[in-house]
Amino acid sequence: MSLKRDLISLAREGGGSFKTRSDRENIVGRFADHLKNDLNIQIRTTSQIKTKHIEEYVQYRLDAGISQRSMQNEMAALRNILTGSDREQFAQSDRLSNKALGLSGASRDGTKNAITEEKYNMVLAAALERDEGVAACLMLARDLGLRAEEAVQAAKSLSTWSQHLNQEKTSLRIVFGTKTGRPRDVSILLENRNAIVAAVKFATDIANKQNGILINKPNLKTAMDRLHNEARALGLKDKETMHSLRYAFAQDQLVRYESHGFSKEEALALVSCDLGHGDGRGRYVEQVYIK
Repeated sequence: MSLKRDLISLAREGGGSFKTRSDRENIVGRFADHLKNDLNIQIRTTSQIKTKHIEEYVQYRLDAGISQRSMQNEMAALRNILTGSDREQFAQSDRLSNKALGLSGASRDGTKNAITEEKYNMVLAAALERDEGVAACLMLARDLGLRAEEAVQAAKSLSTWSQHLNQEKTSLRIVFGTKTGRPRDVSILLENRNAIVAAVKFATDIANKQNGILINKPNLKTAMDRLHNEARALGLKDKETMHSLRYAFAQDQLVRYESHGFSKEEALALVSCDLGHGDGRGRYVEQVYIK
């Protein structure tokens, strides 16, 4: 077995959403290619990886202009792989800490902008002309703060969501496609209930026409590719991407919570829960989403 094949196999076993696993596979594949093709290091298994291999790879990526924040994510993927191959002590060694690797100064400020209402309406109108399934995903992402994969897989929950909305329930549970693999509840407030009802109804109509799916592709990977390609074609790129819909949801949700009498700290904690980060990440949400 080659090192690349060994690493990718471990990457698939490391848990997380489809996107998390896919990103992890790309990272470890790039690492293996660098060792073999650029450094002519001929190792075959994860157990043979040495500290100097990772140190050199990190420096190579930094020299290529990759940001510290991106490299923190790459190191997290590599640590995940090493831990999964029973090398946790090695993965957590001092020489492989972010500080030792020169990665500790990265900012966690959000890299995207919340989409404006004007831009969102323009993009949605164009999406309705091109692909109604994509339009449904955009609506769900904007009104429920869903990630792209959560929106694509939302078709599996639409029936339940419709029932809960009809029963005047105050939250909807997001089950499929979550980044951590853990379900979460998104609160429905009076101010956005009508928008959520409309988004769920529209998505349900589309799914009913397309054999229970929103993006008319044979599997999740091709569906995700279709959504991202269409989003770029619609003008969602650079600092305004699919994730910008989630930013806009977070900012609107914060205003709604504060209008209901919650303090800023409470409101941030509640928004954090809606986004799937837990109630202890309010400060993070403010830094990343609320700009």
